[in-house]
Amino acid sequence: MSTGAPAPDRRPLAGVRVLDLTNVLAGPYAGYQLGLMGADVVKVEVPGSGDLARQLGASAELNARGMGASFLAQNSGKRSLSLNLKSDRGREVMRRLVARADVLLENFRPGVMERLGFGWDALRAANPGLVYCAVSGFGADGPLSDRPAYDQIVQGLSGMMDATGTADTGPLRAGFPIADVLGGLAAAFAVSSALVRRERSGEGAYLDVSMLETAITAMGWGASNYLSAGVEPRRIGNENATAAPSGTFRTADGALNIAANKQEQFETLCAVVGAPGLAADPRFAAREDRKAHREALREALEEHLARRPAAEWEAALSAAGVPAARVLSVREALDLDHIAHRGLLHTLPFPGEEGRSLRVLGSGVHVDGDALGPGQPPPLLGEHTDEILREAGYGPADIDQLREAGAI
Repeated sequence: MSTGAPAPDRRPLAGVRVLDLTNVLAGPYAGYQLGLMGADVVKVEVPGSGDLARQLGASAELNARGMGASFLAQNSGKRSLSLNLKSDRGREVMRRLVARADVLLENFRPGVMERLGFGWDALRAANPGLVYCAVSGFGADGPLSDRPAYDQIVQGLSGMMDATGTADTGPLRAGFPIADVLGGLAAAFAVSSALVRRERSGEGAYLDVSMLETAITAMGWGASNYLSAGVEPRRIGNENATAAPSGTFRTADGALNIAANKQEQFETLCAVVGAPGLAADPRFAAREDRKAHREALREALEEHLARRPAAEWEAALSAAGVPAARVLSVREALDLDHIAHRGLLHTLPFPGEEGRSLRVLGSGVHVDGDALGPGQPPPLLGEHTDEILREAGYGPADIDQLREAGAI
């Protein structure tokens, strides 16, 4: 029989308080992942303007309202506190919040926090158990550390762009901010790891996350081939340099990705498409042979693939154990029955507007069989300021004084 009491939050980071001082994408993405895992994320924003992401997105109307799509994507479930860290009273509030926090997350350029009076030494003195995570383009030190950085810059410097595209196109950036997202994921992972250490030792941590270094580590074999064999990646479009046939193929009605990376998968592919003789052709008999003659193999396979639509080949090849799938648009991907079944999309009330809903992405991780999503919509700028200050011990008169002083 139900007691009427709310069920306890069993998400891994339930009870963890995060002060999120980040802007735009890499840092806010990290904070969002921590929030999806149960953390109470307090987004600290500049009064009057807030996170720059509030002005970024495809809808000019939402940008003007401070609810740009970039902000909506990464900030559901967070609480917004407007706080002027350039004022003495604002910094006083921040010191009180730091003393009660578990994590402080920021993505200012190196040196900004020190100038505000919140460098690592000061933060550690105020809260020895604090996990302080700084996300920046190039890390806290080194020849590039003072440079400004966005995703585009990091993609170029990391080698990602040089490895992407074809000989004809030249370098291409990924069509989404992969360097920002990787930096955010690295930060969320590092924070979670540091919290485990703190649980065992009581010791906080200073985490210095470099987007450039994270991007380079994510290139995997692209970097390791050079380190171990002196071979740099070539731009080969949608082909997989490690295997063939492994890439994007034309069918009767659209593009189909096939990754027949194993010998048995290649032989099965040939049988399913009705060309068993290809498996015995000396040009294609072994992995290295196929890589050396990948264009001839592509032409031979596409002659057979052209007889049926991509969806039919996807079903037939997948059923036979050959990895294959259509190339979908973002809309088509989000409309997949599988995505609905997994509960990745979550519907929330649109912030500050009755009768309108907002769909956002949750976590790609299920915990104890449950899909993780935010419990509330992205906050209006400063929406939870009074609430958070009351939790920190400020009374109504104190809050009024802070507001009059321009601290909040």
